[in-house]
Amino acid sequence: MHLQHQCGTRPALRATHRLTSPHQAADLAAGFDRAACTELADTALRLARIAGAGYADIRVGCNQTEFFYAREDKLQAVQYALEVGFGVRVLMNGSWGFAGSSTLAEAEVERMVARAVENARASARIQGAPIVIEDLPAYREDWIMPLKTDPLQIATDVKAAHLLAVNAAAMRSGADFCSATLHTVREQRFFASTRGSAIFQNRLRTSPGFTATATNKDTGKFVTRDSLAAPRGAGWDYVESCDLVAEAALAGAEVREKLAAKSVAPGAYDLVIDPTNLFLTIHESIGHSTELDRALGWEADFAGTSFITPDKLGKLQIGSPLMTVIADRSQEGGLATVGFDDDGARTAGQEFPIVENGVFKNYQMAMGQAQYIGRDASNGCAYCDSPAAFPIQRMPNISLQPNPQKTSIDDLIGGIERGIYIKGAGSWSIDQQRDNFQFSGQLFYEIKGGKLGPMLRDVAYQSRTVSFWNAMDGLGDSSTYVLGGSFFCGKGQPMQLAPVSHGAPAARFRGITVLNTEREDA
Repeated sequence: MHLQHQCGTRPALRATHRLTSPHQAADLAAGFDRAACTELADTALRLARIAGAGYADIRVGCNQTEFFYAREDKLQAVQYALEVGFGVRVLMNGSWGFAGSSTLAEAEVERMVARAVENARASARIQGAPIVIEDLPAYREDWIMPLKTDPLQIATDVKAAHLLAVNAAAMRSGADFCSATLHTVREQRFFASTRGSAIFQNRLRTSPGFTATATNKDTGKFVTRDSLAAPRGAGWDYVESCDLVAEAALAGAEVREKLAAKSVAPGAYDLVIDPTNLFLTIHESIGHSTELDRALGWEADFAGTSFITPDKLGKLQIGSPLMTVIADRSQEGGLATVGFDDDGARTAGQEFPIVENGVFKNYQMAMGQAQYIGRDASNGCAYCDSPAAFPIQRMPNISLQPNPQKTSIDDLIGGIERGIYIKGAGSWSIDQQRDNFQFSGQLFYEIKGGKLGPMLRDVAYQSRTVSFWNAMDGLGDSSTYVLGGSFFCGKGQPMQLAPVSHGAPAARFRGITVLNTEREDA
């Protein structure tokens, strides 16, 4: 479909299309071009001005998705999907109106502008206070994510062979079962506003992984070990650099060892937490709790609000003086890395500390939120997962900064008499205020007398956000730093999914409660 050729008279491409080959997806995605987007945007913004909107913007987008799933020696699923659409947002007399569609046609743009205007007028009837947005600069730029090898151009049989080799390596070394996956998303987005912005962006993210399983046929018990490889804003070269075949061979032996490991005795322990686990704790306890819409009570339906209310800004000692957490959309390989957010705000140079030397310093904000905490402008934290969805405040990359002093994982372990070393992310839960939580993991090792001991199992650590981060008394240097992240972070009603990365070094925490996840009495 070539959108530049009278797209209003051509067959509509609606919603998310499940396709049978990568060639179909590539051909359809090729029809998403700058000229067609500009024509649709010009129509939308012209009509919004005529209707009396004080501000309006439009996002025209194309999301191309590919998913591979292999179990043991069989490729069980290969899926290709393409989603196209647009969303129009208008601000009229202090009220937002929005409408979106998956039909890229001039007539549909006209219809959605009218609906957005109607929605804004309806919202004005129940308006508590007028929405005021900051005067962001206009940009007319393209941002294309640097990419070495496009995974969507790699042959299907090559990807299938790679996943099957991962499974085989795990099973040769001790796993009874193994499944491997590869998920890739290309996101193209054109943004235009009545301020004069016209921004085209293209980025890609990839998530390789596997799960190895060992079973005890006599007892019926089983344990798993997920890959430690993180999703990344990168291409096929990153998948190859992860060397999942080698990791799966190690995991096959580890999952067998885990099945025979001693179950942990619950109690208070000193912990050394590997960045492959700590990234998720950062995400849930720091990332979500410092979203301004949660702190203001605007976001409550999905995953709750936040105990970090605006009166704590600049005052709350959320962690130890070792703790500095930086938010950015500029880190190389970050899942949230992009040139401009979905409000059209430039992200380069907008890096900011959420926590500095343990003190809470900044919220994440989308356009129009800064006024509620006495700030002048947002910090580039708006995102919508679909072009036909309203942009909401979403996390940038949020990372715990490493220790400038040379500190290895062995140094952290050496300072512990009785403790546990935890690797890999597992199950987790956190309350509706982003405060009381527990996290499990993939691999657990006993620490005795400053030395790493045998493997443990059934481990979960429990704490509260402020007490946990203030218990951190050791931090690894940059040699221990790993960029982890989540391919699918849910928020909002209806729910939107956002990709986000979290870097962290290894860290040591004193006197943390450890639960036994197997024992009901624990």
